[in-house]
Amino acid sequence: MISNHTISLPHGTTLQCRESGDAGRPVLLFLHGFPEGAFIWDAMLSHFAQPENGGYHCVAPYLRGFGESSSPTAVDAYRAKHLVQDLGALVDTISPGQPLECLVAHDWGGAVAWNLANQQPQRMKRLAIVNSPHPGTFLRELQHNAAQQASSQYMHFLCRPDAEALLAENDFARLFAFFDDPEGRAPQWLTDGVRAQYRTLWQQGLTGACNYYRASPLRPPRGDDNTIANITLPDSMLTVSVPTLVVWAMDDPALLPGLLDGLPGWIPQLQIDKIEGASHWVVHEQPDRVASALAGFLRGG
Repeated sequence: MISNHTISLPHGTTLQCRESGDAGRPVLLFLHGFPEGAFIWDAMLSHFAQPENGGYHCVAPYLRGFGESSSPTAVDAYRAKHLVQDLGALVDTISPGQPLECLVAHDWGGAVAWNLANQQPQRMKRLAIVNSPHPGTFLRELQHNAAQQASSQYMHFLCRPDAEALLAENDFARLFAFFDDPEGRAPQWLTDGVRAQYRTLWQQGLTGACNYYRASPLRPPRGDDNTIANITLPDSMLTVSVPTLVVWAMDDPALLPGLLDGLPGWIPQLQIDKIEGASHWVVHEQPDRVASALAGFLRGG
């Protein structure tokens, strides 16, 4: 059974969470991305809470700015330090005195997870990332790879002051189109039920979700905006010491495979699992494949 709980953190943020499994068991924490919600992990929450699959306590929060979680209006409230603070406090609450068995994250959730793993590795035994670029490779590719620069131009649209209004037009037509296949067709996983979940989420507001892009300095050059060229990140901010699994859907149109190049230099204990023929939305498309990769990683495979 999956239940909803609102967790109040000591610094004032509240996070709405979906949970399964018994409290007191080793914790798996799942983080969603944009424009998603915690429900994308429901299959994983059900699977890994079962005794035969580890009997974990599984928790998936709606990140700050999404759903019924706290959604401050200021752009600065979505800078990495605040998102990491939320996550660290959540770990203290759901896994007191013990590190997470694994932190699992996709897209923007992965961006926060990379930061937490770098800054506070003691909070987790393992890290699993699904199609979320490591900040070192993302910076490099945005600075030097024309293909990745082109694939990331959508970020500028999401920074526009009218982005929320444009995304909400015509029953969120632009947002639903994010999920389309290369031929412009809606994917099979986007059933009426899943559409309703997304519609309910987006009707709760889109400003927080767009503020992730507005607050981030990592965006591709465009016209006379080449801020990215002047950004440097020291290795001390990029190293991840915990065992890490990177699951990568190879047909992601926004995040190209070049983002995998060079990862071992920052992540000594790294496994990469490439999924051919899968898109950015691989958690929806192939949940069994993602669960299998995660199960093997949890077993130490």
